[in-house]
Amino acid sequence: MSNKIWYLPGPFHQYREDVKSLAKEHGLRIIDANITDSRDGEADDVPEVTVRQVEPAPVLLIADSGDHTALQGLIDKLNAERDGIVLLIEAAEGLTELEHPGAGELPIRLFGALKAIHEGFETLTGERDNLAGEVESLRGEVARLKAAAEPVDNAEKIASLKAQLDAANVTYRANASVESLEKAVADLHQA
Repeated sequence: MSNKIWYLPGPFHQYREDVKSLAKEHGLRIIDANITDSRDGEADDVPEVTVRQVEPAPVLLIADSGDHTALQGLIDKLNAERDGIVLLIEAAEGLTELEHPGAGELPIRLFGALKAIHEGFETLTGERDNLAGEVESLRGEVARLKAAAEPVDNAEKIASLKAQLDAANVTYRANASVESLEKAVADLHQA
């Protein structure tokens, strides 16, 4: 068996580098080292990777002193945040109007993001409506110009002019323009 396996502890998103791209560049196949004891086919020359530094999430410790008011306060705060987020989700789904949640860090941040998205859509909708009005105006202008333009069937007109010149035994170029044929006919009538 060739040594083309890179045994790397997962999860792979914990690394600063794109380990999948590195493996592809080096012709290696990645296997999570945490899920297998075997090291069959392990590659000798593997890329160096570094683990991202992640700040730990804050942890609230409550000593069991029999007074559960602090714990109940935390539960109430979490329930209020949850309720605020639920209302914002319903507003995003179009079930209710978008309103400021009033309390809670996460609901207020989510409200700000949703409000910015909503304002962006309103701006785009306004621009779309303006462009649609402009398109309709231009279509009307094109229709007016088409109606004003005289429908000219050049083939019939050219044939008629050439017939008049042939009857008068006047020579002309085979690929003569309509204007030159009209001038020759006009000169014919003046003579």
